[in-house]
Amino acid sequence: MSAGNLFAFVLFASPIPTFKRIVRNKSTEQFSGLPYVYSLLNCLICMWYGLPFVSYGVILVATVNSIGAVCQLVYVTLFIIYADTTRRLKMSGLLIAVLCVFSLIIYVSLELFDHQSRQTFVGYLSVASLISMFASPLFIINLVIRTRSVEFMPFYLSLATFLMSVSFFAYGLLLHDFFVYA
Repeated sequence: MSAGNLFAFVLFASPIPTFKRIVRNKSTEQFSGLPYVYSLLNCLICMWYGLPFVSYGVILVATVNSIGAVCQLVYVTLFIIYADTTRRLKMSGLLIAVLCVFSLIIYVSLELFDHQSRQTFVGYLSVASLISMFASPLFIINLVIRTRSVEFMPFYLSLATFLMSVSFFAYGLLLHDFFVYA
């Protein structure tokens, strides 16, 4: 699993050049904040799935996603700081929504489900959030086509996502954990 953790850390660090540019220019330019919001929600849900309250034996999923959640929160915060007023309000609203949804997931999963049902419930939510996270860069495709430039769709982010996905797929197969490999 160390390869999966390494690729996950690369994935979490891959936006650093983008955010250096945002901070240097004091503007989010045409970058989208949606991938970072989706990634934050995904990391929070996957972190919850990996904790013993929900699943046994996948604590590495919780640890790597807790680091990812912190990184994504920093990115979203920087995006909010340097965005224009309209985008700042939109991103702030999305951040609040993510935190509310995650709080609701914790509450519902603890109050309404036994351990086995909780694992299934949070596992399916985790898979859904992963699909959202991995689909979110597709919002950038329109900009890539319009500008005829991949500047706003970083190659290393795409590569790290692919490598991390392959690693976690293998890890999930080894653990026989459907929700990790799905």
